[in-house]
Amino acid sequence: MAKDKKLVESITSREEDFSQWYTDVVKKAELTGYTSVKGCMVFKPAGYAIWENIQKELDRRFKETGVQNVYLPMLIPESLLDMEKDHVEGFAPEVAWVTMGGLTPLQERMCIRPTSETLFCDLYAKDIQSYRDLPKVYNQWCSVLRWEKTTRPFLRSREFLWQEGHTAHASAEEAEERTQLMLNVYADFVEEVLAIPVVRGRKTDKEKFAGAEATYTIEALMHDGQALQSGTSHNFGDGFAKAFGIQFADKDNTLKYVHQTSWGMTTRLIGAIIMVHGDDDGLVLPPRIAPTQCVIIPIRQNAEGVLDKANEIAAQLKAAGILVKVDDSDRSPGWKFADQEMRGFPMRIEIGPKDIENGSCVLVRRDTREKITSTIEGAAEAAKSLLDRIQQDMFDRALAFRETHTYEAEDYETFKKTVEEKPGFVKAYWCGDRACEDQIKDDTRATSRCIPMGDEGNVVPEGARCVCCGKPAQKLVYWGRAY
Repeated sequence: MAKDKKLVESITSREEDFSQWYTDVVKKAELTGYTSVKGCMVFKPAGYAIWENIQKELDRRFKETGVQNVYLPMLIPESLLDMEKDHVEGFAPEVAWVTMGGLTPLQERMCIRPTSETLFCDLYAKDIQSYRDLPKVYNQWCSVLRWEKTTRPFLRSREFLWQEGHTAHASAEEAEERTQLMLNVYADFVEEVLAIPVVRGRKTDKEKFAGAEATYTIEALMHDGQALQSGTSHNFGDGFAKAFGIQFADKDNTLKYVHQTSWGMTTRLIGAIIMVHGDDDGLVLPPRIAPTQCVIIPIRQNAEGVLDKANEIAAQLKAAGILVKVDDSDRSPGWKFADQEMRGFPMRIEIGPKDIENGSCVLVRRDTREKITSTIEGAAEAAKSLLDRIQQDMFDRALAFRETHTYEAEDYETFKKTVEEKPGFVKAYWCGDRACEDQIKDDTRATSRCIPMGDEGNVVPEGARCVCCGKPAQKLVYWGRAY
């Protein structure tokens, strides 16, 4: 087995160099590839298959809330972009411009969408006239381009895949309800499907989306103790509507501006899966997002009946709704074990001549390497039960990790020392002053991740003080260094 493992390239230890470990996993699990377009990546089949599963499950959940899919152009005229000043200023450093159409200079340059608020506003200004036209609850699956200076596969690339929802409502209350509804859709998806626990909260004014009244976020903690913003939902109020003239005749025959929301998730979720669940042997995929949930590895597959029995078990699993494949390549079993582990398939089944004699097979968990013996006839039922257990155990481990890496600080010296020496979330009270938020970032490189939802973030104990300046506190904030 040791010899066979060398046939699968070694992966840098997480504790030795987390950044290199991440790159090794992405490369050796063949999730992405580099391209001749600097800062952009190829999604290889293994990586794109994960995104397809994310897209499929999210899209199903969106549509259960009344969302409809649309598709808008990728080019935005400069005059349209300029109609919302705050929005433009927020994205200006990242915008890529098209100035030529073939060999002819364009009369007006166009940006390649960094996001599509302005295009949706243009659409809504044309399509909305009456309260009967509301709400508009649209989403599009597309790519966007942002001219990032520093890139990393999945986490930050110049072109990336995402979905962006854009809605228009008759009232501020409806818009706020949709904003929080979509945040909860995101949070439930990440926890239930990706097995990643998240903190739900509101961004401070400094960290909110350009042009938004409020931004809500889900924040996840990676294995190296850094936070990853994993999904955001924005309440735009009527600011965009006023800039673009999106009005409707209400039931009382008065003209009113719509209230809008926007919400998005990106392929950085694949990076989160890697960094939360992966280990020194490679990728570890939660069963509910894995494109292949089980690999059947025949032992001595050239022996009579072994390959037939492997295919028979595969048919059982497929009938039970399990995504399975048989590795009948000419590699040794040890090489196949190591390869399966490196690619993160949640489970494998080993079957050989002796197992067939005993009427049994061996199920092996990817996450813990635990081995379970099952009858061949009961393999599908055993596999289904085991996959459910793996999914829950992966979430529980990630939650336990987050809880043991979430700290509290009441004074600034403790706060700074904790950020420096104990990577993770630091919960600390804040006065609400932007100057303190800036000071914390300057001193520690930690940013405000979110003000948690509910009582934790909004009910401040009597006498609580800002961790930075010592003035009376207004909110509890999760702070941390982040990707």
